[in-house]
Amino acid sequence: MTDEMRTGSEWEGEGRRPSDYPGSGESPFARSGFRPVDESVSQDHDHGRGGNGEDASEAASHQEGDRGPVDHGEERREPDREEGGPYAAGRSAPGFGDVPSSGEAVSRPVTVMPMYGPTPPPPTRALGLGPDWAPPPVPGSGGGVGAGGNRRVPRLSTLVVLGMVIALVASVVSSVGTYLLTRPDDSGTDPSYSLETAPLNRVERAPDSVAGVAARVLPSVVSLDVQGARAAGTGSGFLIKGGYIVTNNHVVAAAVQGGEIRIQYNNRKTSIGRIVGRDPGSDLAVVKPDDDYGMPQIPLGNSDEVQVGDPVIAIGSPLGLSGTVTTGIVSSLNRPVIAGGESGAMDTSYINAIQTDAAINPGNSGGPLVNSAGQVIGVNSAIATLSESMTDQGGSIGLGFAIPVNHVRRVVEEIINTGSAKTSRIGIRIDVTYTGEGVRIASEAEQGLSPVEEGGPADKAGLKPGDIILEVDGTAVQNSQELIVLIRSKAPGDRIQVRFQRGGQELTTTVEVAASSVPVPQPS
Repeated sequence: MTDEMRTGSEWEGEGRRPSDYPGSGESPFARSGFRPVDESVSQDHDHGRGGNGEDASEAASHQEGDRGPVDHGEERREPDREEGGPYAAGRSAPGFGDVPSSGEAVSRPVTVMPMYGPTPPPPTRALGLGPDWAPPPVPGSGGGVGAGGNRRVPRLSTLVVLGMVIALVASVVSSVGTYLLTRPDDSGTDPSYSLETAPLNRVERAPDSVAGVAARVLPSVVSLDVQGARAAGTGSGFLIKGGYIVTNNHVVAAAVQGGEIRIQYNNRKTSIGRIVGRDPGSDLAVVKPDDDYGMPQIPLGNSDEVQVGDPVIAIGSPLGLSGTVTTGIVSSLNRPVIAGGESGAMDTSYINAIQTDAAINPGNSGGPLVNSAGQVIGVNSAIATLSESMTDQGGSIGLGFAIPVNHVRRVVEEIINTGSAKTSRIGIRIDVTYTGEGVRIASEAEQGLSPVEEGGPADKAGLKPGDIILEVDGTAVQNSQELIVLIRSKAPGDRIQVRFQRGGQELTTTVEVAASSVPVPQPS
């Protein structure tokens, strides 16, 4: 049997493929004589071939190829596949040159596609041509044909599972990365740590609160920097009516002999000041600044209305720290305090003081002690310390003393009016050797001075040498210092009740306080 007459099965049985065909390399199955199983011609198997073995239609196509495609489509008859027919069950289907077993010509309708034109679709029942043969892929479908000739498409469930796996892996990787970046180390640091932002709510302070009082009083408080020829120091003060500044005598004493006083206000502006007058006996002084920059004055209160336990506020410049505010209460009243004395009797101050536990330190001297209404009730002047040396003064131990403002008011008025202040006195000398109850008037003259000044306030009230003074205005006196403090706290012209003892009998008299033009801090 020639190659043209071999069937596909016979080719495959011999292990040959179309590429094995000798000659030009053209596969015999590419020739027009090889037709799909469902195609046939209306003539015998050998009809339609030319002398050179080509199909008649193909030859015609070649002849008319330069005129364009020739439509060879014509309707053919196809016998039914009836039982017993040429294509009955059990008989092999024609193809690859085979003819029906009956030798009859097969007449089937067939559509012959043009030789030149669009590629025809694949036959619906093409026989396999070997392990390396397959129907052409559907146009636009891409490659990938499975073993059964169908394109492999992943199932929806597979895609869902794959997406979940990818998402899970990404989440795990992200979590691990975040942990590695933000995990705290052994040093206790945490890069992600933060605190909440500051609240924006505004807190309202009551006018009588410490903050409210301080806000009103601070603009009136000043700091003093004093430079003298042989000494220097710092202190505090406060503005009163007329632009005057009240302070302590011991704060400005260094500038008396050609020194300078520089005043700094709460707004940081400065001015030079000069001493108007001072009273060493009460440790008070008045300074007039060149410019007060319009700073407000501070109101003065009434120290006679102060009671133990009242809240107080101390404001000043301790250790040069201007604008310092401390709080406390009134610890005691009429506390006799003697301060100074380093330079002699003229520098000794006798103060009937207000005691407070508000912190008062060096530099607070001259600053105001105010009540809850923001009124001055005293001038901070002295503190008690555990150190016995005045040059090595310690800090506050809760024992501070202020000059009562009623005494300050009188002394300041006298200084502004006359340049000096009168010292209150009653004209007696005290027996410093007496140790009993009360204070005893000296019995004998000393250095030509009588124990009771002739014509003085005590003499006019009937007091005599040797009398023992027990009380002044109802306040018991225990030593000479207390008596001096009580007398100094009175204004000249004040009348005081004195209870005294003479020959074992207690008597009472009224003494009008007099004044000394020269402040001599001696018993009087």
